[in-house]
Amino acid sequence: MRFRRISGLMLLMAGVLAVSTAPAGAHDPETPEGQAAARAFMADYEPADRRAPITGTVAGVPCVNGKADIYPCKNVDLVSVLPLSSIGGGNGNDIWGWTDPTTQKEYAIVGRTNGTAFVDISTATSPKYLGNLPSNGGSSTWRDMKVYKDHAFIVADQISGHGMQVFDLTRLRTVTSAQTFTADKLYTGFGPAHNIAINEETGYAYAIGSNTCSGGPHMVDIRTPKSPVNAGCVSQDGYTHDNQCVVYRGPDTRYTGREICFNSNEDTLTIVDVTTKSNPVQLSRTGYSGAQYSHQGWLTENQKYFLMDDELDEQRSATDKKTKTYIWDLTSLTAPRHTGTYSSPAESIDHNMYVKGDYVYQANYRAGLRILDIKNVASASLTEAGYFDIYPSADGAQFNGAWSTYPYFPSGNVVVNGIEQGLVVVKPNLGTSEPPPTGGKFENTNNVNIPDLGAAITSDITVTGQTGNAPATLQVAVDIKHSWRGDLVIDLVAPDGTAYRLKNSSGNDSADNVITTYTVNASTEVANGTWKLKVQDVARYDTGYIDAWSLQF
Repeated sequence: MRFRRISGLMLLMAGVLAVSTAPAGAHDPETPEGQAAARAFMADYEPADRRAPITGTVAGVPCVNGKADIYPCKNVDLVSVLPLSSIGGGNGNDIWGWTDPTTQKEYAIVGRTNGTAFVDISTATSPKYLGNLPSNGGSSTWRDMKVYKDHAFIVADQISGHGMQVFDLTRLRTVTSAQTFTADKLYTGFGPAHNIAINEETGYAYAIGSNTCSGGPHMVDIRTPKSPVNAGCVSQDGYTHDNQCVVYRGPDTRYTGREICFNSNEDTLTIVDVTTKSNPVQLSRTGYSGAQYSHQGWLTENQKYFLMDDELDEQRSATDKKTKTYIWDLTSLTAPRHTGTYSSPAESIDHNMYVKGDYVYQANYRAGLRILDIKNVASASLTEAGYFDIYPSADGAQFNGAWSTYPYFPSGNVVVNGIEQGLVVVKPNLGTSEPPPTGGKFENTNNVNIPDLGAAITSDITVTGQTGNAPATLQVAVDIKHSWRGDLVIDLVAPDGTAYRLKNSSGNDSADNVITTYTVNASTEVANGTWKLKVQDVARYDTGYIDAWSLQF
């Protein structure tokens, strides 16, 4: 075990060296990390779907008995589908939206490997393809776009001279037939970039994972959209995969009114004050239990919490392929806390998520669009309110299906871009979502030491006052501090002695701690009685203890 820990440290140091010497990090085709990422993605490659468009219906296709057309669903209706062959070809990637402030028409801005499609979805059951802005210099798996002042700003990775395309969206008002567009401006302060974020309140864009700024945010003043100006770099923590930058109004009053970026930096949440563009200040750099590849995240609207996805934790786990959402408490920007992890019922890789009101809209590859109720995020408790699976053939931790989503249209329609499927327009009906559990929460916060390579230990919770059996979605929140969590086997033991395996051992999982919530189908068990959390350390040298655990009925 000590040898494994030393080996892990050596790998960590190698990773740090790679970040410092390879500016574009995990997605730079010139680095081993970038080449490995491309190989992993292409290993799951499938050609674009050849299905016919689903359009022209009066009211779309409602979700009935768990299906809308061929798509599994819950509380989300199908409105229309435009396959990639109908919007310029290639394979799909990112997506964003624009609502014309003059006409109130809604448009989808659809990223593809070979360009960007513009689709009028103001009549959402009969979307209209308006044309394509070709990629600047080649094809790319990764294309990203955001909108500011009625202009789209578009970047692409692994194209050396792509830069940032600026496109005036008001040009779409007069389009009557599909055409090929040209950019209004090309910003060349960087070549490839993996992502772009925009703070619409300040008028600054952040190109992320470019060949500049050590892969960190390349800041651009876009307050005059067609005259972008380089504003500086955030390079202290190397490669940034994605971020969200806001004028801060959250609980840490030391930074009220400052412009703060929340960066998903491969293995950390890194928070930076970018108010002074010439002198960005890193406020914190925080790792978390389970980190494999910190991919992307979004703030709750009150800026008290940050929800993060990790793109590789499911695929790299030997046993647990359930999609996970990492919950951060931002009471202190200099010391954010990972307070819990939501585990989805579906097995899939998570990719992009965006918060709107009390819900987070997640594009989770093969599991499609998943919508989570975040009203109880303060207690690190999320519940699934609805879903629409655009990849109906199978779930699994592979790179197919839903790449991204955009939930901010005034109509309530949500667009999803599928790698193989193209543009999917859906309409959530979240008023019928299942309520959060109300059966009661039971908790044990007494510490119980876990002996190294020893006998299993247990921590008890006595449940009283419940009626009938436990639910099929019993929530088991676990907080175990341990210096090599792969040593641990964890079971939930029901009052009648039936054991439910929560976690198997995995010798290669060298991360610290198990802080997560498991969902257990305990519907055959009587709720009242003594439940036990059973934990055993099955390998030598690393130790820990049960800090706390709880049951939510």
